Amino acid sequence: MTAIIDAINGVIWGKLLIYLLLGAGLYFTIRTGLVQFRHFGHVFTVMRRSLLADKGGISSFGAFATGMAQRVGTGNIVGVGLALTVGGPGAVFWMWVVALVGMATSFVENTLAQLYKVRDVGGTFRGGPAYYMERGLNARWMGVLFSVLLVSSYGFVFNAVHANSMTDALHTGFGFNRWLSGAVIVAIAALVVFGGIRRIAHFAEAVVPLMAVAYLAVAFVVVARHLPELPAIIALIVRSAFGLEQAAAGGLGWAVSQAMMQGVRRGLFSNEAGMGSSPNAAATAEVRHPAAQGFVQMLGVFGDTIVICTATASIILFSGLYEPNGELTGVPLTQESLNLQVGAWGSPFVAIVLQFFSFTTIVANFYFGEINAVFVAGTRRVVLPFRLALLACVMVGSVAALETVWKMADLAMGLMALVNLVAILLLSPVAVKVMHDYTDQLRRGVEPVFDRKKFPEIDEKLERDVW
Repeated sequence: MTAIIDAINGVIWGKLLIYLLLGAGLYFTIRTGLVQFRHFGHVFTVMRRSLLADKGGISSFGAFATGMAQRVGTGNIVGVGLALTVGGPGAVFWMWVVALVGMATSFVENTLAQLYKVRDVGGTFRGGPAYYMERGLNARWMGVLFSVLLVSSYGFVFNAVHANSMTDALHTGFGFNRWLSGAVIVAIAALVVFGGIRRIAHFAEAVVPLMAVAYLAVAFVVVARHLPELPAIIALIVRSAFGLEQAAAGGLGWAVSQAMMQGVRRGLFSNEAGMGSSPNAAATAEVRHPAAQGFVQMLGVFGDTIVICTATASIILFSGLYEPNGELTGVPLTQESLNLQVGAWGSPFVAIVLQFFSFTTIVANFYFGEINAVFVAGTRRVVLPFRLALLACVMVGSVAALETVWKMADLAMGLMALVNLVAILLLSPVAVKVMHDYTDQLRRGVEPVFDRKKFPEIDEKLERDVW
């Protein structure tokens, strides 16, 4: 099984997705006129204007926090450690690249999710890639394919991965029993997810900023203590990204390939730009213009990879524990690295942070999987059995040996990204039109409001009572 998965991953990541992701990101960057750079400051303006929607709906910030809850997870700690061990420090550089171009990709897919969203029960919205594939491309089969991939990966793979990382960190940091830890995780997750998207969004609004600030504060202390070494670390990352460290040994091509592959793979696993996950959260927001949420969600990619993943990489590289293909990797590498920086409380601190990172991801995964299960089934009757099945999967992931699960996660994520990237490339002219409508109103000094009647070719594909 592992050999088969490795072979398929080699084709998807080594020959298809690594180039398609970067190529699509560059295409969207050019097509939108460098939207992620020109309008980066505007993101915070939109965030400040974010107000709770009528009838208890989801605010722009609530949708952003839910998307961040899903983004910020094991990839920020476990994935960075794995990327460094296998791909070297140069993997961090390629994580930066995939994040910067991925911000434009994120803008496009989240704008489309807002545009083609539909009404859900209780006055809220739902949407995502499956919905813009069905409505925008008239390709329900494509939406079903994407939904099946998302449900299987987020329900049975990603949640198992995150639950396993949580119990592993608790066992390493505190010696807790994995079965007991798993049972507690399942119980708390049930309390949150059975409250629906409103409770998930409110939970994310409260927890995500807190956990991010705490982790970044510690990383900032570590960087401040090693400030004179910072230029050397940055130089090491850049040299390794282009194989300059290995050129003398004749391993230039292989080194660049490994650094790029690991950086792109772990960067996508962490920020998920182009994969089609965050649009499921973006669609829930009640905003006046679809592009507004596209701008907000760009910040999630930046914060996840450029800020949080870089913080983890700094902790590891400043510690001196990093070794190419070393035995110490993943969570233990980050924990031991922080121990050397701040003392014995470093390992328990990483364990606690990982609990928050992973748990918020699990909770968001429930909702993302749920709305796609509803899309496939065409009825909400699947919601209860789906939630129970995912809770069971969290329990299994908490205690099972999951050596091949990371590889399965790579495979599922790669297939999802391929389907979603094809869809957003085909729909990119629509996203660009909507963006120009937004920026034209900004230039006139008015708050942008979407008027569907200005786009007759789009109007007929939108739900009647949404815009």
